[in-house]
Order: sequence, then C-alpha cells, then structure tokens
Amino acid sequence: MTKTEVKTIMEFLAENPQVDVSAAWKRCWGIQTGIVDRVRERFPCELHPSCEGREYYTSPDGAMEGSFQAYSSPEVPWLVHSWIGNRHASILDINATVFLGEQNRVPHLAVIFGTIPRLFFYAEYTPRVDLRVNPEYLERYYEPANAAYLEFQGNPAFTQYVSHGAYLRALMSPVCISHTAELTDANIDLCEQYLEGFLDRWFGWLDEAEPVLEEERAAQRDFDFKVRELGYRLDPMNVLPQKVFGEEEFQRMLELRIGTEQIREALAGS
Repeated sequence: MTKTEVKTIMEFLAENPQVDVSAAWKRCWGIQTGIVDRVRERFPCELHPSCEGREYYTSPDGAMEGSFQAYSSPEVPWLVHSWIGNRHASILDINATVFLGEQNRVPHLAVIFGTIPRLFFYAEYTPRVDLRVNPEYLERYYEPANAAYLEFQGNPAFTQYVSHGAYLRALMSPVCISHTAELTDANIDLCEQYLEGFLDRWFGWLDEAEPVLEEERAAQRDFDFKVRELGYRLDPMNVLPQKVFGEEEFQRMLELRIGTEQIREALAGS
C-alpha cells in the first residue's frame, strides 16, 4: 500500500525547527536553475520589471530570506524562478514554474523542491483544460507520463504528501508527484533522475504542439490566468509569509507571485 502523509508543513517544522538545510538549498537551487535556463534557451524571456530589486530579500526580523525572479515573453507569459525560507532553520520552498501562452495547450510545468526539513518534491504538468470532459487531452498528455508516475509512487524511499488545501488537491493532475523523503543526496538524486524524463517529455510536446485556433485563444488565456491566480491565492503555505512579513508586505508579495501586473498588461493589450 502506498504510504501517505497528512501532517501539515507547519507541524513538520514544529518538530524540527532548527535544521541547517543550506547544502540542500545549494543542490536543489542548482537543479531549478538548470530547468529555468533550459526554458529560457528555447523561449527568450526578459525579466519582468515588477521583479526588479527582488534578486535577494529578507524579512524585517531576518527570519526569512529569498529571491523572486519572473520572466515574460509572448510564448511564456510567466516563468518563475524563486525561493523563500531560512537555510539555517529547516524551511525552504524552491520553485521553477512555467505558465505557457495561449498559442498552444501543452500543460504548464511546475517543479518544486522544499525542506520541512524532510525533502519535499513536487513535479506537475498543470492541465490547460478540464480533464473530466477532455479525455483526448488526458490521453495525449497524461497517459505517456503514467508509467513513470506509478514507478516513482512505488518507491519505498518516498511518501505521498497530501495537501491540506482542498483547492490545491483539485488542481493536481493524475500524474502529479507530491512526495516527501529523508533529506539525503541519494533522494535528491532520485528526484533529479525523475526530472530528466519529465522535462524531456514536456519539451517533446512543445516540439509537436498544434496551434490553438485564433478565435479560441482569448478563452484559453483567461482560463490560464484564472488557474495561475487561484493556485497562488489559495495556497495553504501563505500563512507562513503572512505571519513573518505582515499583512501589507504579504499582499504585495502575493500579487508579485501571481504576476497581476503582467496579467493586466496582457489584458490591456488584447
């Protein structure tokens, strides 16, 4: 039987609040940087002006630090390369997220490494349609990933992590990896190996992508923007930066993560 874990991330942190995870940060940030660089090689993107000055930041009390860089282009409206946490106190959240433009319907890409201080690993092809009524889409993009997903799911080193956020569970595709494991180089190796096929498959879909009809693109863009916004607004982990940074700064950070300025620009130009 597959192991599952239903503790909240805050409960994990309360059990081990002062673990130095700086070595894991260096390793996982390097993996994420490689993903972002590969995307930018294919789709030249420019740093969005809203992210200027966010190469490195800290909370007023120094309890949290991080970086938030998001790039944008017509083909990739929002490419996020970010991390937040405390490298000397157990918590890290490291993201490489690709939201594609409405020119095609290839799933978006999300890869997250975290420490709680156990290793957290999340790899997802975010759907661009409602899978319940689009079986052809599921067959095209999720069946090819199913065998690798089931193999990873069966790895005894990893435990499936169940989010306490009902919306985030609704957002997940049938092949979403959301797992924890002991924080070891060997387990990070396993995640990195999984990502090789995961990324190659996604780039292959881009090579074969069929263009969305012009008359359907506005609706696809609106769907994508809504999924992007809700995924960030309804994230249960928001309680942590909200507590550390205060409500006003947290709201500013949230709007930056969503990319509301980029969304407004896109809608104004349509």
